[in-house]
Amino acid sequence: MAGLYVDTSSLGRILLNEPDASQIRATMATFTSLWSSQLLAVELRRLGRRQALEPAADRLLRAVELTPLGHTNLSRAARLEPIETRTLDAIHLEAAIRLRGAGTVDAVLTHHDQLRAACQHHGIPLA
Repeated sequence: MAGLYVDTSSLGRILLNEPDASQIRATMATFTSLWSSQLLAVELRRLGRRQALEPAADRLLRAVELTPLGHTNLSRAARLEPIETRTLDAIHLEAAIRLRGAGTVDAVLTHHDQLRAACQHHGIPLA
């Protein structure tokens, strides 16, 4: 398979060694590359700092290609449907739509119900 878009809800579960962390790792291993927005670096490092796991967060981030997050991306994220999608999820959604359109990612891995619903709304497969 090609690339997988991962958001913080999924990598955070690995960082925190949640019960489903090994299943998430196994899913990620079936893809040739991992992608996310630069937002992931902010969110995962903040989580790592709160939990005294910053070095582990940095190790996880090294495995992910981060797509730039600029003014144009934020402007698009602000206007995406469905309107119920929370702000940070909308930023991840914008990046996933962009990467899917470019043929870079095949699916999204998330543990947020709103982001799942938004991906389905836009026809993006879920892993």
